Amino acid sequence: MTHPKTNDMVVFTFTGMLDNGEVFIASEKDKPAQAILGNSDLPPSLEAGIMAMQIGETRKIRVPPEEGYGQRLKDLVQTIDNQKLVDTLHPKPGMVVSLKVDKEGVEQKVPATVMTVEGSKLTVDYNHPLAGHHLTYQVTLVEIAEKPLADS
Repeated sequence: MTHPKTNDMVVFTFTGMLDNGEVFIASEKDKPAQAILGNSDLPPSLEAGIMAMQIGETRKIRVPPEEGYGQRLKDLVQTIDNQKLVDTLHPKPGMVVSLKVDKEGVEQKVPATVMTVEGSKLTVDYNHPLAGHHLTYQVTLVEIAEKPLADS
């Protein structure tokens, strides 16, 4: 029984699901994912689960929010007044818009999900859509290599 260890390249297929069963990501069947264990390429829980697997084994591995997209932060939900944005984009709840924010004196564009629109006021959520969610990955270990594999 061979299990992957730190510094091994693992090749695996996966499907990422939320608790309600919704799939948020999946590897392509003919293009499995690759990661080097111990390089912080993967969340710690996912890496530990893969290290306990054997080639050909399939396992469900649960990742807590703090290892995934973080906890939802209430201060990232804000109400802004932007008549120009409302007139130009006609935003609706659920729509993702790109907004300019100032971070340490540097203006950046960041995505935000529109929650409500009332006249010129929008309540937007800057949290990642998967923030606060436990993520479950169904992983099948395909191969273990000692160094990265060349792209096929």
